Amino acid sequence: MEKRILIIFILFPFFVLSQKPDTLIKKLDSLNKKTDSAGGQINNINTVAYNETTRITFSSYFILLGSDLKQEITAPFHFTRKDWGTVAKFVLVEGALFLVDESVQQQALHLREVNPGVKDVSKYVTRFGGSYEAYILAALGGYGFIFKNEKIKTTTLLATQAYITGAAMESLLKFLTGRQRPYYYDPRSVEAEPKFHGPFSNGKDINGNRINSSFPSGHTTVAFAAATVFAMEYRDRPLVPIIAYSAASLIGLSRITENKHWITDVFAGAALGYFTGRLVVNNYHRYAKLKAPRQKKNSISFNLQYNYGRLMPGLTYRF
Repeated sequence: MEKRILIIFILFPFFVLSQKPDTLIKKLDSLNKKTDSAGGQINNINTVAYNETTRITFSSYFILLGSDLKQEITAPFHFTRKDWGTVAKFVLVEGALFLVDESVQQQALHLREVNPGVKDVSKYVTRFGGSYEAYILAALGGYGFIFKNEKIKTTTLLATQAYITGAAMESLLKFLTGRQRPYYYDPRSVEAEPKFHGPFSNGKDINGNRINSSFPSGHTTVAFAAATVFAMEYRDRPLVPIIAYSAASLIGLSRITENKHWITDVFAGAALGYFTGRLVVNNYHRYAKLKAPRQKKNSISFNLQYNYGRLMPGLTYRF
């Protein structure tokens, strides 16, 4: 059932775009630019920047989502030299972690066994990378709609886009890699092995759970995707990024102590989620600039107004 819902989320934006062609998606396509969409773009996060002009509508939500998915999938074909340098650093760290996958897993399980508190906290925290996160986003979105707080409302909508885009990408990678879960081991083996079985390795355990869907960690991916959105949109409030990334990190660690993922799965999920969150935020702010191309930021203008038979001077400051 969850897979069907995910497929609908993935395909619906493309259906909308095919029914109502919009040049906006072409304008949003940053792949024609020199830098990738997750690059060093400067965004205006002042509260006044979130208004009726830049508001996300039903149609623009799915246009943005379609653009996010397109950019996420095709990004490697448009990376710059700097981007590939970042990828190389990730590969080096990931490669080093591959060497300690099994030992870290054994230590995590030992810690869980000897410390009941870790077991209880882990089981609780890991839920926030799944259904609980959806409830939190729904609550934040509801707050934004009820109290007409455009920034919270917009940020939450972007977080849902990052959640969906990240979930789509991690599902694709899970299918392509077919990595064995740490809780499963072949009866012929003494212990679990972090093997990659490749596409179409859809084995299941006695409970019907997929055993070759470990890489990357889905919970970690969507947690970091949403956390990055809030961290970027509220970077002027240092406590928000600290809370967002700390919560996402705890979720990632819980996937190890819950014996659901290897440490390399979690690290890859965190990196994918971070990239996805940045892409979604930057894509929205390009949309905002397209919607209000003539608005000059941080400028003062002089104007005259005629009210009640009087000509009155005035100053307008745009943030």
